[in-house]
Amino acid sequence: MLLEESREAVVVLDMDGRVIAASRRARQSVEGVREGEPLPAELLRGERALVVPYAVGGRTEQLVYLSQVGDLAAYEELRSGFTAAVSHELRTPLARLLALLELALLPGENVAELVESARREVEQIRELIDEVLFLSELESGARVVSLGATPVLPVLGEVVSDLDERAARAGVTLSAQGDEHAAIEVRPRMLRVVAQNLAENALRYAGPGTAARLSVERSPEGVVLSIADDGAGVDDSDLPRLFERFYRTDRSRASRGTGLGLAIVKHVVTSAGGTVEARGGRGRGLEVRCSFPAR
Repeated sequence: MLLEESREAVVVLDMDGRVIAASRRARQSVEGVREGEPLPAELLRGERALVVPYAVGGRTEQLVYLSQVGDLAAYEELRSGFTAAVSHELRTPLARLLALLELALLPGENVAELVESARREVEQIRELIDEVLFLSELESGARVVSLGATPVLPVLGEVVSDLDERAARAGVTLSAQGDEHAAIEVRPRMLRVVAQNLAENALRYAGPGTAARLSVERSPEGVVLSIADDGAGVDDSDLPRLFERFYRTDRSRASRGTGLGLAIVKHVVTSAGGTVEARGGRGRGLEVRCSFPAR
């Protein structure tokens, strides 16, 4: 079942090079893959295939991973799904914008108020487009790691200062603290993107009357950049999915976030060799930790 449902092109060969089993992806995308027949020799040449021999029941078999074909097919599937998701996310603010403009044409309506609401919808659309373009830049190979170390705490302070007015409107006390000597080998722009997205996520979802703290600390393993709030939190089942593109919990679906902020955080951190983790639970606030390796 694992082989059949694999998103990659994978086949299993017997001692004579005949196909014993193949994933659905391999059968659909690779010419010449047929169970019971030899795998075409050209598929095993060069860097196209990764061959892993193993022994089972006294006989030798080979697991063949056709990386280029599988990666391309998986990428096309991901691209198609991402395009559909972007289209869906744009459709909602566009529908609201159209409804507001139609209302503004009716007699007796407060045109100024409707225009202001329409402006906010346009801002939402622009924010989504900007973040999609930034993700595209990252995935096309934008450099994340810097040639030198970037001090973290000054960047956190700048983000808190820039978001001060927005934090006041949200009723969230935003602060920054930590080891002033902590530094990571990430471009200043990318570090700022991580810190700002973490902070904006807290401002959107922590709730009025809460506190959110950006912090940085050093450890033997590296540097940890985190944000912790004492807000409503999320269900335990939602924690592993917070870094998925466009994923929003039931409670946050009414917010005007794009659903891309934490996905961007994960992409930058993992591109720098780090890991991300979300901790907390319903009623226990939320903590997002970004761990960067020691250099």
